[in-house]
Amino acid sequence: NFRLVCRKLDDARADWQECLPLRADVVLEGVDFYQDWLVTSERIAGVPQITVTRLADGSQHCIRFEDPAFVVELEDLPEWDSPRLRYVYESLTTPESTFEYEPLSQTSRLLRRQPVLGDFDPAHYKSERLLARAEDGTEVPVSLVYRADLRLDGSAPVWLEGYGAYGIASDPWFSVTRLSLLDRGWIFALAQVRGGGDLGEAWHEAGRLEHKHRSFSDYIACAETPIARGYTRAGRILAQGGSAGGLLIGAVLNQRPELFGAAILDVPFVDVLTTMLDPSLPLTVGEYEEWGDPRRKADFLRMLAYSPYDNLAPRAYPPLLIEAGLHDSQVMAWEPAKYVAKLRTLKTDTNPVLLITNLEAGHAGASGRYDTLRERARQLAFAIGCLPV
Repeated sequence: NFRLVCRKLDDARADWQECLPLRADVVLEGVDFYQDWLVTSERIAGVPQITVTRLADGSQHCIRFEDPAFVVELEDLPEWDSPRLRYVYESLTTPESTFEYEPLSQTSRLLRRQPVLGDFDPAHYKSERLLARAEDGTEVPVSLVYRADLRLDGSAPVWLEGYGAYGIASDPWFSVTRLSLLDRGWIFALAQVRGGGDLGEAWHEAGRLEHKHRSFSDYIACAETPIARGYTRAGRILAQGGSAGGLLIGAVLNQRPELFGAAILDVPFVDVLTTMLDPSLPLTVGEYEEWGDPRRKADFLRMLAYSPYDNLAPRAYPPLLIEAGLHDSQVMAWEPAKYVAKLRTLKTDTNPVLLITNLEAGHAGASGRYDTLRERARQLAFAIGCLPV
């Protein structure tokens, strides 16, 4: 989770002194020094914060934010003696916004906000941050956003996104295109499962290698939580994840397919064993630290137990949209292709399994602005078609 140490520049023999100790519940993500201020970017229990320390007397305060879940980053300023700071903020209900902050008065002033066309008003939407209880008792954050006037009567469809790998945090970001779903009565939810970096390196360690199964049980708990609260019901949830998040969704669909009414897997890492057994592929050897080395029997059997492709079985699956890129060097196009072929052979229902391979794209999907919007529109149309309001 990192710590901050310092020493005098003019004394090569000086010892390093600890300024900020290692803290089990706080991730130190960045440090900025100004003439009068030390500013630290931190993450506490998965929630980011900016702490400002006055160097003259050591007094501290945190910049206050109203949303339950948000993203905030301190901007670099060229003048180190600046009396003001600047940060960029966004949340599930607030577009990307740049603020100027006055530490002495502890006040923020909006400088610029991403424009949103139409009659958009953040007050029309409500966000929540819930804690889902995983099967081992761990509390897993899940952030939600929906129309403020939505009737939470158990019928709303939920788009549940997840990732949970490589220590990468799944932050609650704002999306213009997501508004189309929310205005139709959907709930968008973001599951911050173990394997990601949302609660520090310990959160990552708890969801990789021999602990990878926790990512799947965490996601299932995040799906069951809005059901338990009466927001939705089983079969009204769309599961979505890309790359390693596609592995997450594929594994969960094999375990609890009845929870979901549809699923979208973007460039999904679904044929884990075959890929990890081929060290000639670009990423395989470096991935041993995340998934294991299947040349070792214990690692092989562990990956075999959850690999989405290897655990497909004759059962009912919800409608699926699977997207691949022909030039993807991280998840080869044959992975989703063979996954779809095997799934179509085994599944016992009549739900569609759609495979779209972009013949010009790589791992990140379409690159042109309008092509990206068309790709997004296709996913939204699939979701709305599968789970009508």
